[in-house]
Amino acid sequence: MADRTFLDWPFFDERHRAFAADIEAWAEANGDALHLHGDHDLDGDCRTILKALAEGGWLNNAVPDANGKLDVRTLCLTRETLARRSGLADFVFAMQGLGSGPISLFGTDAQKARWLPGVASGETIAAFALSEPDAGSDVAALSTSARRDGDGWVLDGTKTFISNGGLADRYTVFARTGEGTGAKGISAFVVDAGTPGFEIVERIPLMAAHPLATIRFNACRIDEDRILGAPGDGFRIAMATLDVFRSTVAAAALGFSRRAFDEAASRTGARQLFGAPMSDLQLVQASLADMALKIDASALLIYRAAWLKDQGAPRVTREAAMAKLYATDEAQQVIDAAVQLFGGLGVVSGHPVERLYREIRALRIYEGASEVQKIVIARQVLAGMGGGA
Repeated sequence: MADRTFLDWPFFDERHRAFAADIEAWAEANGDALHLHGDHDLDGDCRTILKALAEGGWLNNAVPDANGKLDVRTLCLTRETLARRSGLADFVFAMQGLGSGPISLFGTDAQKARWLPGVASGETIAAFALSEPDAGSDVAALSTSARRDGDGWVLDGTKTFISNGGLADRYTVFARTGEGTGAKGISAFVVDAGTPGFEIVERIPLMAAHPLATIRFNACRIDEDRILGAPGDGFRIAMATLDVFRSTVAAAALGFSRRAFDEAASRTGARQLFGAPMSDLQLVQASLADMALKIDASALLIYRAAWLKDQGAPRVTREAAMAKLYATDEAQQVIDAAVQLFGGLGVVSGHPVERLYREIRALRIYEGASEVQKIVIARQVLAGMGGGA
């Protein structure tokens, strides 16, 4: 059992503590579904996990509540709990939230009523289509275009490294509409899979199995009501969405870290070395102490950012970037230490710490690579001091 004392921190309300207990109990009872890894039937495993999450009611937390709010602490607790058991289960939940996030945050009441219930019920699989072959971290450089055509829009261009690509039913797509240069000329649209002119170019295999694809728009026509916000709002919509979900990426990394620590602590307590448990060795104790420190520091940064957002902060760019940078980078170190403590078993294919070793790597890249987070943090700090933009 992973450490749960962090739930006593003042970042949480009683409802969060109750929620954490409920999802923990559910995850224990539904281990078969959550232990799928997509090794043989990736799409099928994703759909099985999605069905289990929907039946458990957990996908309701991926969309706004009755008051129209996304509770970021609940999102983080969900991802942390799922990630401790399966990177794929975490991914499935996360993409329902991120893929529909722009609708949740910026859609009209009619758009929310039209598109979000299917996300919560699991009937609709969502995707977030931002990255391009020549525009990943530099979102303002994207070149996919959308031009007005009568009472609609026509999209042309290519997106790549799109999570849920080839599996999703609906994509939130960011395209250049030309209201200004750079970030000022981007808009956000909702495009259904199967729309004429939309195609899956290729599925992209990863070191840790997740559905990923390159998609293309070739004279893909959509109706006017498919735009989110006003023309030119796309960059703001994308950044505000990432502002919410970057903290949840950090929470997934925290879940990986907690699982790695639990595995290492159990192993070193049971394994005999030189006539005594490994955990009696000072070097092993030092390694476990470093792991515990990184985990608690990550949790503090994550739930600070989530708490601030839930308290009504309009943006938590600095705090979310700090949480994402620290938690993902340090999770890599925690998991590496766990592999080392397991020795040869740690690199056996399919072993829990070997899977974690593969799962964590992508989190340091997607939704803003670690290097980009450093730039974001520096700019926010300097702006606060009056020393930069």
